[in-house]
Amino acid sequence: MRIKLEQLPQHLQKQTASLYTLFGNEPLLILEAADLIRTHAHQQGYTERELFTVDQHFDWSALLNAGNNLSLFGDRKIMEIRIPSGKPGKEGGKAIETYCNALPPDTLTLITLPRIDKQGQAAKWFKTLETTSILIPVYAIERDQLPGWIGQRLTRQQQKADSATLQFLADQVEGNLLAAHQEIQKLALLYPDGNLSFDQVKDVVLNVARYDIFQLTDAMISANTARYTHILTGLQGEGTAPLLILATLAEQIRQLITIRKGLDNGQSPAQLLQAARVWGDRQNQ
Repeated sequence: MRIKLEQLPQHLQKQTASLYTLFGNEPLLILEAADLIRTHAHQQGYTERELFTVDQHFDWSALLNAGNNLSLFGDRKIMEIRIPSGKPGKEGGKAIETYCNALPPDTLTLITLPRIDKQGQAAKWFKTLETTSILIPVYAIERDQLPGWIGQRLTRQQQKADSATLQFLADQVEGNLLAAHQEIQKLALLYPDGNLSFDQVKDVVLNVARYDIFQLTDAMISANTARYTHILTGLQGEGTAPLLILATLAEQIRQLITIRKGLDNGQSPAQLLQAARVWGDRQNQ
């Protein structure tokens, strides 16, 4: 059963499932959700813990054997399985299916995965996780959501800031949620509860934003000159190869020209966007 990340605390107040699966590419949010599940499990008497990190040499029989071995002291146990690649392989897929279809007693299992694409989510092992576990996708915090997310984090530590200050903070930490978390914690250490001024935040927060080239092309397409310049400066500071930037921008321009010609010839916008491999929110730009 799928639930949203924000529903996890409420879910844990009501029940404790035998199997949880977290997947996504936001390490901070994955870590916090896993910590929440582990803390809840400890409160429910799950005192033992076994950790398995899957790599190309992983012995899947060790996982199955661990699931079959009961605790010598009759304690409840947490089984944590981390699959950093998100690709367990044929043997691993079968092992996951076997494990999920015969979950060990007195055991809470926590599986963490990176972002899984549509093809991966169609695999039998992932479908098994979807039907036997509490499945929690962990999505990235989008740019327009980031000021609100920062505001919520400040509220937790009894601080708040106006919208302009939150936007400034968001601009400094965009694409780097772990750094955002650290900067917010720094504000709690340096300033008392209550309102934070823009100058207070500006004096403390470093520019730790990380950008990728596709954010640059999005800014170009939306004609946001200020953001385009800001991202380009960031990419240059990170040492991104100029030829890679140029090639990516040139490809986007060629796509725009092709779409414009197609529209002038009366072709369907949806077909043109699909042919140009423009998906999701980018179609609205």
